Amino acid sequence: MILVIDGGNSRIKWGLWEDRGFVARGAVLTERPSDLADALHVLPRATKAIGSNVAGAAVEAQIDQVLSPWGVRTQWIRSQANQCGVVNGYIDAAQLGTDRWAALVGAHTKFAGACIVVNAGTAVTIDVLTADGRFLGGLILPGIELMGSALSRGTARLPLELGSFEMFPITTANAIFSGALQSICGAIDRMERALSSTRQVRIILSGGAAEVIAAHLGRPVTTAADLVLDGLVAIASA
Repeated sequence: MILVIDGGNSRIKWGLWEDRGFVARGAVLTERPSDLADALHVLPRATKAIGSNVAGAAVEAQIDQVLSPWGVRTQWIRSQANQCGVVNGYIDAAQLGTDRWAALVGAHTKFAGACIVVNAGTAVTIDVLTADGRFLGGLILPGIELMGSALSRGTARLPLELGSFEMFPITTANAIFSGALQSICGAIDRMERALSSTRQVRIILSGGAAEVIAAHLGRPVTTAADLVLDGLVAIASA
């Protein structure tokens, strides 16, 4: 039984893996790591724990403290130059965020062929992976809500309101929401075109905003519940 943990900027996602599938999955707010104990206490005890954390050392320490009564010490991954068939194209492999690395491993493990790996959370990452497992590089953008809040903080008259998508927005809130969504979709399009001149490319979307983005890309996509957790399972099982 393996406990996998994805410590993100907004949420701590977790899954309990046994044999060939997850027996339970869930998420708690990153600002409340102690809630993880309530989520896990009714479940079978894990014999191994592995995690990715991009939320800072304090969150990592709090998660370790939550898990200490179970007698399980979490193995916090670091991005590698080569792991589970994926070759890291970063100049400094260790600089790549561990969530991005785990998602790339998850994508390569679950899906065949070249792909664009999109993790859409507080930030959006758009990473390019070849069919033979080479990570060529990728983009980091603010997520939809983060773009809106940045505009609200940086200007005097733009409101922080929840908008909806319109092709030709006629309210300010919708203009902000639509602009954020269009910028993310446009970045995915450009990365796909850069890779797909001679090959078939799969677009894989994961994260909280995956469904919203998928609905506006205008082409078939693959959605994955949480590629980071999938990648952590692959790393733990290697």
